Amino acid sequence: MTALGLQIRQVAWGPSPGRRIIADVSFDVAPGAITAIVGANGAGKSTLLRCIYRTYRPQAGEVLLDGVDIWKMRPREAACKIAAVLQETPSDFPFTVREVIAMGRMPHLTGLFAASSRDEAIIETMIERLELERLADQPFAVISGGERQRALLARALVQQPGLLVLDEPTNHLDIRHQLEILHILRGLGVTVLTTLHDLTLAAAIADQIIVMRAGRVIAAGAPGEALTPSVIRSAFNVDATINGQDGEMRFAFRLPERSTP
Repeated sequence: MTALGLQIRQVAWGPSPGRRIIADVSFDVAPGAITAIVGANGAGKSTLLRCIYRTYRPQAGEVLLDGVDIWKMRPREAACKIAAVLQETPSDFPFTVREVIAMGRMPHLTGLFAASSRDEAIIETMIERLELERLADQPFAVISGGERQRALLARALVQQPGLLVLDEPTNHLDIRHQLEILHILRGLGVTVLTTLHDLTLAAAIADQIIVMRAGRVIAAGAPGEALTPSVIRSAFNVDATINGQDGEMRFAFRLPERSTP
């Protein structure tokens, strides 16, 4: 996997020209860096990700990989460079876990299902790395939500992308597997862009935090720079007490006090 730089330039998208869900979004992600996008529900996080993995074409602005507009790439080229793990992935695939993971190699195959010994080795390595050996031959539809999440991450990783896009990758995972996923992401050497609800996890894993509110970026920088009490209040409408520094930040939240008339 060769890490690619990501450049977001004044990206805007909405279901109609007069209704924008995201607007004027700009930031850079350095090759090999991990960037976490945080914000309240409805802030535009998932919509932004859809613009980056080519589900929504931006109505304005550009999404660039190493300076190349992703919409000027052929679909196969883009699929070799960008992999995504989404929240809304169907769970009723009529395939085994191993077969679902193997689908991640398809952009690299010269013929349909013509997997080489190298492809098979990549698949088996990722099955072991994500601790999916005992599940590999089970139907994907019958495993738990957390197990599916790990299988879908394995499918994305066998794709060997330069950019990995993740929408809430720790959803449905127990504490151990949350930490294991974060540890794996840290060791990949690939560029990662992920949304996360848990600010403690985001601060622990990310080199850069992007904070969104109402479809716009309101703060960006290292965790200690972006996740300040005032930014958290603006983004989430809660008061926050923060202990620790980058990589070891801990957050306590409370509802804002209401002024009495």
